[in-house]
Amino acid sequence: MTQETHKSIQINDAMLMRELFGSGDRHARMIRKELGVDLINRDDEIMLQGEASKVAMAEELLQLLIQEKYKSGDIGVQKAEYFLQQILRGKSETVQKFVSEPIYMTAKGKTIKPKTSGQAHYVSVMEEKDMTFGIGPAGTGKTYLAVAMAVKAFGQKEVNKIVLTRPAIEAGESLGFLPGDLKEKVDPYLRPLYDSLFDILGHEKFQKYMERGLIEVAPLAYMRGRTLDYAFVILDEAQNTTQEQMKMFLTRMGVGSKAVVTGDITQIDLPRGKSSGLVHALDVLKDIPEIGRVYLTQQDVVRHSLVQKIINAYEKVE
Repeated sequence: MTQETHKSIQINDAMLMRELFGSGDRHARMIRKELGVDLINRDDEIMLQGEASKVAMAEELLQLLIQEKYKSGDIGVQKAEYFLQQILRGKSETVQKFVSEPIYMTAKGKTIKPKTSGQAHYVSVMEEKDMTFGIGPAGTGKTYLAVAMAVKAFGQKEVNKIVLTRPAIEAGESLGFLPGDLKEKVDPYLRPLYDSLFDILGHEKFQKYMERGLIEVAPLAYMRGRTLDYAFVILDEAQNTTQEQMKMFLTRMGVGSKAVVTGDITQIDLPRGKSSGLVHALDVLKDIPEIGRVYLTQQDVVRHSLVQKIINAYEKVE
């Protein structure tokens, strides 16, 4: 028979108390469901009630959320779920490593920072290396964090320009059969890059930088024959490059530049018979220590919690 215990945590901030319980008490209900621990609000303290070992986990979760609140101001349900899963796996120390200062603050005042230990590692590698490969499934923040790092580097005058590029390819479609001029044809492929920049910089600053040529968003084909000095260059959806395109991109890197290559090697849309330039490059360049490689997993998915479950389900089948 398990022995129940009680533990109280002093909370002198009414707003913090509400956030720890979560919107509509979602955090409290999650803790009850996963740990069997009840959270009781008693004036200026939270009372934890349940099995001793599980109460200790619940207390650890709340303390981590308090730290995160003071660091970034954000302790939403997605973050609480991730913290709890790490505690259940006995990996709470990995959470401690990325309860850190934000990378950047958006035009709307939202802080951008790693939300998982894998993302924290990704950010640290991008800071350390001049070239980084970020590999992982949808929703792991590969592109968004790379764009945030590019904006940060530009703001700190480490680079003079930001260049974002993608191969213009999608499963079952051909640019030649799409309506409109060239810009209208390629813009839909580049939209996720525009969206990230809009969110981070705000529309006004984004337009100003674009007009001055300080930010460039272009299809990969536009990179041929160029040398990019003092630029932060991001190649997104790199799994859809051919070997020739990948080599072309990697050799564009000039003096004082940083490059980040992102992709999901489980989502290759190249025509039959064409091998992925990303997969090939990871093998060819594996012995170059100056190139960083980060492999994000479903544990780093930061979209709706269902996305992680969907990825898990597909991995089991595949």
